[in-house]
Amino acid sequence: MAPMDLPTPGTSSERDKSLWLVRKEANPDHSQWYINRFKDMEAEGKDIAGEVRLIDAMASRGAKILDAGSGPGRIGKRLQALGHRVTGVDIDPELIAEAQRVCPEATWKTADLVDLAETVGVSEPGYEGFELLVCAGNVMGFLARSTRKSVVENFYTVLAEGGRAVVGYGSGPGRDYSFEQFLADAREVGFTVDNTYVSWQLHPFKEGDEYLVAVLSK
Repeated sequence: MAPMDLPTPGTSSERDKSLWLVRKEANPDHSQWYINRFKDMEAEGKDIAGEVRLIDAMASRGAKILDAGSGPGRIGKRLQALGHRVTGVDIDPELIAEAQRVCPEATWKTADLVDLAETVGVSEPGYEGFELLVCAGNVMGFLARSTRKSVVENFYTVLAEGGRAVVGYGSGPGRDYSFEQFLADAREVGFTVDNTYVSWQLHPFKEGDEYLVAVLSK
């Protein structure tokens, strides 16, 4: 490779893979399993819309909302149906294809969250920041270590002034992004940590809890 063709530091060619992509490489059927999992839960009558109720309550009517790590559109499609303007971004093209199928009215993009600012066009003329960003489904736990803080910074960057991000994830096996480090990263990139909860029903977070829902403001 000639020197002029060397990749720029931080580009996807040399970036650590997310744990989601690692898991997909080990099991090519993983994405379809994930899609089917929530279809089955919905068919069984289980509540899979707790995140939606919270985000809708926080939003103005017709809000511009970013679903970061949107998966197959479980959250985004419901927010779109409630009249919001949803953009969903996920690294997995299979999940994005399913999201497009179930909710063609929303905007869906296949991209790594470390490229989020570029993906939603932050530097383009007339860019309008998002009022709310939701990141659920343990997305943060699947990020490559080397990209975590960059992703959190992107969350801050894509929001409008006064916008809020609501990030929820668990501390299960294989997910070593500690809540303490995540909150420290959030503060370092400029966020104010408004509140922390242990559920999407806003039960207060306590030390030792294994799930975090953090409300952050810009």
